Amino acid sequence: MTDDELRRIRSFLAGSARRRAERTVELPGGVAVFDDTFADSWSHNQVLLDRADGAPAELPGLVDGVMGERPFRLVTVLDGDFGEACAEPFRRAGYRHSSYLVMLHTGPAPAPVPGDGRGVEEVGLEAIRAPLAASWRAALPEADEEVVRMLVDRRAAGRRGAERVQLLGARAADGEVAAWTDLYLEPALGIAQVEDLMTAEAHRRRGHADAVLAAALRRAADAGCGTRFLIAESDDWPRRWYGRRGFEAIGRTHGFERT
Repeated sequence: MTDDELRRIRSFLAGSARRRAERTVELPGGVAVFDDTFADSWSHNQVLLDRADGAPAELPGLVDGVMGERPFRLVTVLDGDFGEACAEPFRRAGYRHSSYLVMLHTGPAPAPVPGDGRGVEEVGLEAIRAPLAASWRAALPEADEEVVRMLVDRRAAGRRGAERVQLLGARAADGEVAAWTDLYLEPALGIAQVEDLMTAEAHRRRGHADAVLAAALRRAADAGCGTRFLIAESDDWPRRWYGRRGFEAIGRTHGFERT
């Protein structure tokens, strides 16, 4: 069953990338996705390989051909084994390699906590603009305000990524959205993805992210999505945090990037 779910998740991720894109170019083994509105966003202008087609040694040249004059390269490989085979050719071509875990939520969705006053609701992008921009400034101190604005605004493109997309947020006592996440729902396929779960720095370690994640899982279950997953960096601490909340690693994806 896990192998079947992993295949379905990879298919969902490939389809979501195509849906988000303004335009696509089909390639052997995958697709190049482009969004000229966010031309400087790596995740919106990349090559995504969802099939183990072709020789790994030929891929760097294929990527250069389709990406053209763009000053960056990002390649996502959804098949874990094929990604491993691609690592050496991309390394020789000057790419950095990152590995990610596909983490499946096991067990039932968490029940609401009685007496927990942190209600989670669907919010708009403007409700998280200030804390999200602040988090990007902290992560990229060299970035100018135009880059920060683009990084915030590009989140809107995710609205095309699934049949239903919800931005969920938990508010602090002062009314500011303290933690948030995107929830991608495909009820017809029974699949839901939790993506970009974040907490504003001023509100960390107070349970807001827990409340948002639990609410997202309940909404996914209520929509009939028995396969609930997220992607986490394989060598960073959040994977352990998710593991304590019922997520289990069932596969890997790979990312290759170059400037």
